[in-house]
Amino acid sequence: MGFEYLGLSEQLLAAIKDAGYTEPTPIQAKAIPSVLQGRDILGIAQTGTGKTASFTLPLIDILSEGRARARMPRTLILEPTRELAAQVAESFEKYGKNSKLTMALLIGGVAFAEQEKLLDRGVDVLIATPGRLIDHLERGHVMLTGTEILVVDEADRMLDMGFIPDVEKICKLMPPRLQSLFFSATMPKEVKRLTDQFLKDPKEITVSSPKSTAVTITQKLVRVAADDKVKRAALRHLIETNDVKNGIIFCNRKSDVKVVAKSLAVHGFSVAEIHGDLPQSIRSETLAKYKAGEIQLLVASDVAARGLDVSNISHVFNYDIPRNPEDYIHRIGRTGRAGKEGWSFSLTTPKDKKYLDALQKMLGNDIPVEDLEGFDAPATRERRPRTSEGGRDRKPSAASGEKRAPARREPAEKKETSERKEPSTRRESSPRRESSPRREAPGRRETSDRREPRESGKPVVGMGDHVPAFLLRDENK
Repeated sequence: MGFEYLGLSEQLLAAIKDAGYTEPTPIQAKAIPSVLQGRDILGIAQTGTGKTASFTLPLIDILSEGRARARMPRTLILEPTRELAAQVAESFEKYGKNSKLTMALLIGGVAFAEQEKLLDRGVDVLIATPGRLIDHLERGHVMLTGTEILVVDEADRMLDMGFIPDVEKICKLMPPRLQSLFFSATMPKEVKRLTDQFLKDPKEITVSSPKSTAVTITQKLVRVAADDKVKRAALRHLIETNDVKNGIIFCNRKSDVKVVAKSLAVHGFSVAEIHGDLPQSIRSETLAKYKAGEIQLLVASDVAARGLDVSNISHVFNYDIPRNPEDYIHRIGRTGRAGKEGWSFSLTTPKDKKYLDALQKMLGNDIPVEDLEGFDAPATRERRPRTSEGGRDRKPSAASGEKRAPARREPAEKKETSERKEPSTRRESSPRRESSPRREAPGRRETSDRREPRESGKPVVGMGDHVPAFLLRDENK
């Protein structure tokens, strides 16, 4: 079945044809007619199933009639990341080239002034991340009372990033008569509560997420020692020994993204990093250079990599086994597209056992293992004595009967000497301490030879049971 059977306009069908698409994906075939009918949608679909077009295409036709007013967008699309928001904006530009729809993109890392100018003119489609939209709402730059359609994309990612309270706040500002479209890869209870609250008799569309990888991708699992330096060295070895045209290296944490990118740069690789802490201008510039081939390797986190649309990627490296098994499909799916060959290498340490077991259970089979001599755990333990030979940090082996170096005994000998001298020191200085008015440290034990008991009937004189010696001294002498 082609797009012409979904009820789209001729102008839109021409734009779809120019983009090179002939048949809709399953979620597009199910969602587009229902959106055109004005129904609320609850779509369960993984990223990469074509769901962006499942709401952008019908929205272009719906919005072709009507006019936007200043600061009152007709449609609001919420995305969890800047990259996903930018990807949706590109879809509107591509499919809406034959329409006169106006659009604004509200994301962080961009100056408020330019975004405010677009809002003042009035826009048909407003694409935003929750945080930046709330900033504009609080400044009075935008009002949602005239919004006709709301799209919440990647709702489970919104939950992971802590945006659900912001999304709920935005939804409460919407008018009562509103068509709402919610899309999510999974349905956690927090997302289910949100959809139950704001969707009215939705049409539920479920497209099973892929559980297998493309046959064009050669997968390898590389076991390495649980040591960051060894792990980075193994990654460099894989890049050097494989014909890597361009590649993406995925890390679970932003801190690892920075460390891995810096390590590769120090060793002479053409590399850049992309993560949520970077300004949007730098992220956009980095992606543009990567797409143009000016950068060979891109180190990215899962969240920042959402929405990356780069073709002809030869290799994907999982520096970390993903915590969510389905992210593995998403990651390595960046290569081996359109029937082309692709390769993926996943580094794993003994600490990753839980995540690796979950991944292989989802795939239904084990990923082939490629051993790297010198980078696994046993080899690492054998190399340590050689690398630290002669150093002060080298620990003697108990099995070999090796004795501690004299340097280890010297502090102990000095300690014993000082302890033997300590009694004589105390005897020499005892008269000085008896005549000193200095108070003893709290908790310090007092001995009977240092303090004379007060005779009964004698009054307490001066500062205690005795008069200090310097007060009794005869000044005439």
